[in-house]
Amino acid sequence: MSGPSPAPGRVLVTGAAGLIGREVTALLGREGAAVTALVLDDPGGLAADRVVVGDAGDPRAVRDALAGVDAVVHLAALASPAHGTAREVYLGNTGATFTVLDEAVRAGVRRAVIASSLSILGLPFAERPLHPAYVPVDERLPLQIEDPYGLSKAVDEQIAGTYARQHGLAVVALRYPFVADARREEQRRADLAADPASGARELWAHLDVSDAARAAWLGLTRPVEGFHAVFVAAPETLAPYPTGDLVARYHPGSELRRPLRGREVPIDLGAAERLLGFTALHRREIEERPLPPP
Repeated sequence: MSGPSPAPGRVLVTGAAGLIGREVTALLGREGAAVTALVLDDPGGLAADRVVVGDAGDPRAVRDALAGVDAVVHLAALASPAHGTAREVYLGNTGATFTVLDEAVRAGVRRAVIASSLSILGLPFAERPLHPAYVPVDERLPLQIEDPYGLSKAVDEQIAGTYARQHGLAVVALRYPFVADARREEQRRADLAADPASGARELWAHLDVSDAARAAWLGLTRPVEGFHAVFVAAPETLAPYPTGDLVARYHPGSELRRPLRGREVPIDLGAAERLLGFTALHRREIEERPLPPP
């Protein structure tokens, strides 16, 4: 795709007080966009010139927050099955996505980015170990969802696709992996070195929060039409072990569709690069070493 689309003048960021939300609001400000933040509680210190306190599932609050908005970054969600009952997680997340996109098209918004998740695959929160049909995984991989959070992300993407088809809304769903600031990244790196099995459900993938925000910005400004869901991740894992060896041990039944070099993340990142021109900039230099015996 050729050059960027015109940058939005004002962007609504839901969930602006979260880890990714704070980074997105700060980046938008640096890029010259005004920001409206929709948050359940105002923590203060947000990089937004307008803050609306309310629930992303409340049409009145969302309608108020959309005043003067050109584009939306929808990040508000209960972030795992542990953040509520199954009903609360599923209905809360899907209800918020439906409300935000429905009110956005009513307000004349033509561009949106929503937070999806690698958890849509079903692996991270399943009660039993699951394995992808093949690696590197890509956007065509069959889903194996068994939990309300992963299910909510799948339905979120269906909602976005519906509004793209029915109303011409351009929507990019970013399938985020484990997203980390420096502290979270250091802890995850230590955990994976000590117990590589602990990362198998999430394919040992990660993304620095600055890259997560940049992916959202590209989702708003690249010349995109219709609905697209793409995986975004750092190109290498946080584990110090060869990825091919990790996959062979922890996902032995998965078809290996091509060799995995070194610590290469077992996710095909080509769709995000082709659609958005996105490649993670934050790279962690980790000395590779042999995978220890089980």
